[in-house]
Amino acid sequence: MAFLPSWVYVLVGCFSASSVGASDLSDMEPTLWKESPGQFSDYRVENGKYLIDPWNYTKRMGMYKILLNQTARYFEKFAPENEQNILWGLPLQYGWQYRTGRLADPTGRTDCGSASGDPLCVSVDSWWADLNYFLSSLPFLAAVDSGIMGISSDQVMLLPPPKDQMRFCYDVSSCRSSFHETMNKWNAFYQYLQTPSSNFDDLLKYLWIAHTSTLEDTFKSFEDRCGYYSKPEERFERNWVVAVEYLAALSFPTTLIRSYKFQKGLPPRVLLKTDVVPFISDFTAFQNIVLFALNVLNKLDKLIG
Repeated sequence: MAFLPSWVYVLVGCFSASSVGASDLSDMEPTLWKESPGQFSDYRVENGKYLIDPWNYTKRMGMYKILLNQTARYFEKFAPENEQNILWGLPLQYGWQYRTGRLADPTGRTDCGSASGDPLCVSVDSWWADLNYFLSSLPFLAAVDSGIMGISSDQVMLLPPPKDQMRFCYDVSSCRSSFHETMNKWNAFYQYLQTPSSNFDDLLKYLWIAHTSTLEDTFKSFEDRCGYYSKPEERFERNWVVAVEYLAALSFPTTLIRSYKFQKGLPPRVLLKTDVVPFISDFTAFQNIVLFALNVLNKLDKLIG
């Protein structure tokens, strides 16, 4: 990514300028936010450890909710009601994945995530779910490790999926062992967050450094999952990873309102093999434009290296 094309700024500006259409901040919260756990005591305890099942939609969302609750006091100086908490982008993206069917089993071999089966199930075969696993577990466990969550590092354990257990880490110790540098980057974000002199722009830099490091560490490990999807969806997945790099370079502010607006341009369902961008009839004109722009961005990124 040698430079940022001017139209990338325009595209991000369009995201930010899109109409909100929500009457208050609570209307912008992720899907099933209120139904998700909001404190550690909402989870089962065994042998002195909180056990969290991240393969259940609301249980994983609860990790984000606790994280937002525990960090809220550090964002009070920027705006009321935790709206300027830049961690909002993570649960909102996860909620979009759930709402659009991207956390369901893409192979169709199980009813995991299907409306007629187990709608809250998060499939280990989902590319989106697997990458999000690390964009939930690593920030969450690093927060525990940093002391910001108010419990010790050995008090939380994430439960494994029904298969491919060796591809994941489940507690502070194992995640530190497997993703040492990335865990350090998340920890650096939380350490800076707790300093009285922390400012918004630098917080964004710390956040995006940790976010992109997480994707760099995990993206290639789950490329095999891409084969479960249609070619248009697979292309979108790869385009999305590239787009995140540009959002990071722009230090896009992942606050509640900005993240909510941003999602207006994302596809409202999984792309089918018959979908032709930018002529998908059940998508808005803006969603078609965004998908087309992401295609161009990826091609340009390959050209400029």
